[in-house]
Formats: sequence, C-alpha cells, structure tokens
Amino acid sequence: MLTYSFTDLGSDSLYEHLYKCIKKDILQRNICAGYKLPSKRSFSKNLGVSTITVENAYSQLIAEGYIYSIPKKGYFVNDIKTIPTEQLPAFTTQHIKTDAENPSFLADFTSNQTCSENFPFSIWSKIIRELLCGNQASLMINPPCGGILELRSSISKHLEAFHGLQVLPEQIIIGAGTEYLYSLIIQLLGLDKKYAIEDPGYSKISKIYQSYHVSCSHIPLDSMGVNVYELENQGIDVVHISPSHHFPTGIVMPISRRYELLSWATKSDSRYIIEDDYDSEFRLTGQPIPTLQSIDVLDRVIYINTFTKTLASTVRISYMVLPKRLVNEFYSKLSFYSCTVSNFEQYTLAHFIEQGYFEKHINRMRNYYHNKRDLLLSYIEKSPLSSRVSIYAEDAGLHFLMKIDSTLNDNEICMRARQVGINVSSLSQYYVVPPESATHTFVINYSSIDESVMEEAIERFYHCI
Repeated sequence: MLTYSFTDLGSDSLYEHLYKCIKKDILQRNICAGYKLPSKRSFSKNLGVSTITVENAYSQLIAEGYIYSIPKKGYFVNDIKTIPTEQLPAFTTQHIKTDAENPSFLADFTSNQTCSENFPFSIWSKIIRELLCGNQASLMINPPCGGILELRSSISKHLEAFHGLQVLPEQIIIGAGTEYLYSLIIQLLGLDKKYAIEDPGYSKISKIYQSYHVSCSHIPLDSMGVNVYELENQGIDVVHISPSHHFPTGIVMPISRRYELLSWATKSDSRYIIEDDYDSEFRLTGQPIPTLQSIDVLDRVIYINTFTKTLASTVRISYMVLPKRLVNEFYSKLSFYSCTVSNFEQYTLAHFIEQGYFEKHINRMRNYYHNKRDLLLSYIEKSPLSSRVSIYAEDAGLHFLMKIDSTLNDNEICMRARQVGINVSSLSQYYVVPPESATHTFVINYSSIDESVMEEAIERFYHCI
C-alpha cells in the first residue's frame, strides 16, 4: 500500500500534503494509469490520519483530473496524457464556503474581529460628511503610489508621539493590508534573497513567500526571540519578526537580543529586518515597548504596522516605514503600482488621527480590552478549570496562552471544543515541527468574545478536557 511521511508539512494541512504526494507520484509515473488507489478507510488507517483527510485529498485529485472514481469499485489513476472528458467534473460551488455556511460558535477564541459597538461610527461618519462637502476636488485626484501625503504626515506624527520614531512622511508607504506590503518588500529587496520567518509564527506570511517562489526558512525561537545564530548559519538575508509581542507565544524581545539582531543585519548590505508591530498599541501594563526601528542607526529595519487591530479588522489600511536608503529605490522600481487604499478612506483616517480622535480611541480600547481580559481571567480562576490550567503572556496584545493539564492530545481538545460551540487553536498548530513543550498549550484570543458568554464558554471548555 502507498505510504507517505507527514513529518515535514511546512504550512500545508494534512490533506494538502497527501494530495501533493499522490499528485507527484502520478506525474513522475511512480503510479501508473489505471492503478487502483487504496480505499479511504484502509488508506487513512495505514497513514494514521482521518478518513476526511484522505477524502479531501482524493476530491482535489478528482477535481484536477488526476484520478477518477467508479461507484462501488474505488478510485483509479487517470492517464494524464489522455484524460477522459467524461471524468472531468462540472463546475460546482459545493466547496465554496459562504458566510451562512461558516459554523457559528458560542465563543470563537481564534477570531480577531472587532465588535461593532467599539468602532467610532459617529465620528467616522462626521469626518466623511465634512470631507464630502469641503474636499471634493482632493478626493478625486489619484493618490501617489505611497499614499496621500496628508495621511503619511499624520502617521509620522503619531509614530513620533507614541513610539518615539522620527521618520519622514516620504518613508511611509500606505497599502491595503500587510499582505500587500509584504509582496512589495519581496519585489523591492529581490526574489534572489533568502527570507526567514519565526517558528512558530503567523502561517499566512509563509504562504506569501511561497507564492513568490522565494527561499523561505523557519527560524526557531528561544526564550528571547528569534535565534540569531540560525540566521547566520542558514545564510538569511531578510528576517520577519514581531519583537514587541510575538505571535503566538507572546515573547517580548529583550534589548540585548535586539542589538544582536541589528549587529547581524549590518554584516552584509543585503540584510534587512522586517519589524511587524501589529498590536503594540495594546500593551496592557507598563509603557509601550520601544521599537527596533527606533534604535536602528544604520537603516536596516523596515517597520510595518496596521490599523486592523486598533480600528477594525475590516479597515484594510496598513503602512510600512522604509529605511531612507530604500526610499528612492522603491519609487524607481515600484512606482507603477497604484495605491491600493481609496482616497476617501485615506483622508478620513488622516483627519481622524490629526484631530486627536485616534489617540482617544486607543486609550478607550486599551481600557476596554484590559477589563475584558481581567473578566475572562476571573471566570477562569473561579471555575473548576483553574485547577487544570496555567496562564502565560497575558500582559500584552489581545491574546494569552493557556497551558492545560490533560491526557487528551491537542487535536482531540480542539475537536471536542468545536462540538460544544467553542473554537480554539493550539500553540502546536503554529509550528513547522511542534516541540513537546508546545503541546497542551492553547492560544486564547479574547478580542471578539462577548462578555455575556464568557462564563458559559469556560464551563463548556472545562467539560471538554
């Protein structure tokens, strides 16, 4: 029977990995046309995965024409030179999820959606009305590639006031989401560079690098953050980090490691650090952590931040601050791109910041999330769950870690929780190869949890374990 290893999945799910393995064997003629594939049940038992994993892999192979099924007989490999047209499936929307089909949960601890009552709708609409009446000509002028100067100037002032960063508006590039900005950075720095991301880390970043077919390594973390020795050892040119509040571990990189990183970056002209400061405004105790960019005197840090955390997940406005040495090169190479954020949103946000509303909003939301976190922790402390869990990294950002004492594995806990309306992700999901220390630890994002369901959610979760 066919056998495949699942030890090196990268960012793929189990079914994607299995689908790619079978597809590769078919294309390399290791599996000949007409070969009968194992049944879903026997194949899943042999591989140690669920039948759903095998079924999804087979479904994808059928959809692409690599295999076909005969009712009550099984699955067979197509002759890929002469694929029978009758085996090609007609277009169907059965695998396309709509909002109505997405499962609803009592409590979704993986969501970062903003509750509607927390968005400043009245102020936002007031500014829009003022703009529509008084700035009609400006609204209809196409913005430059990097975004309108008014917004970049407002962001520059905010960065100086909040982070102590002194940057020119010309260094700031506006984009619709950090994913878009990552793609610009790859094109700016070059497809020939070796990129690196943190392990564990945010899986979407890895997928963006993969989509550009650039070399991307996963660098392990120690207790202080990314391992600088591994960056040197693997010949990395560009590393993406979140030093002020790492996702998902919550590690705050100490100053000694930050200077190590900056020292590493100065050893070659091709080396840069991408500093993702995605939720720095929501450090709940103490002062905001100084950015890596603020101590970078040799122009090696590309700073990235977003308004999706501070305003709303649906406000797709992000920005990056380029080192001065890269500004002219950026416009020389990439000025043909149009700015991906509309003038209406850019001017609205610029006025929102300039008139002091943004600072007030951050202060209000920081208090709101501080109280929300404390309430959730109090429910955990008062419940039977308290004797089975330990809480970590709760003082920054909008998530914390919860270590559980349980004989169940991570997948079993997640599955049981979903069955009772609780959506939660395990820390091990964010690793390429999860260490034993990551097991039984769960990432608890509380930003979108309704306070009225917290107590019941904790009770249900306790019964799951």
